[in-house]
Amino acid sequence: MILSGVHFGGNPLLQPQEWAGKSRLALQLAKRLNGEIISAHSVQVYRGLDIGSAKPPLSDRKEVPHHLVDILDPFEDYSVGQFFEDARQATRDVLDSGHVPIVTGGTGLY
Repeated sequence: MILSGVHFGGNPLLQPQEWAGKSRLALQLAKRLNGEIISAHSVQVYRGLDIGSAKPPLSDRKEVPHHLVDILDPFEDYSVGQFFEDARQATRDVLDSGHVPIVTGGTGLY
């Protein structure tokens, strides 16, 4: 699959229902596949909004690199277009480091 010039090599996309354990599965996949997690959750980008966002605990984020988590203050605006640019750059960074990008999120917004 090719998305805006970033080749994913036909990697599968998993999109289970909300609260179906996506974060835990993504963490296990990242460990097994030498991956890094890119969050596509519309609230996890904001610092301090830990309750209700299903944000991965700090212990998980130390174990496996997570991208697009805690990158903005709550008063900052963030658009789908900006998310797209940030996610594309994070994906390139992960691929450039020789790791597998694993995108996970709880909403369809991003």
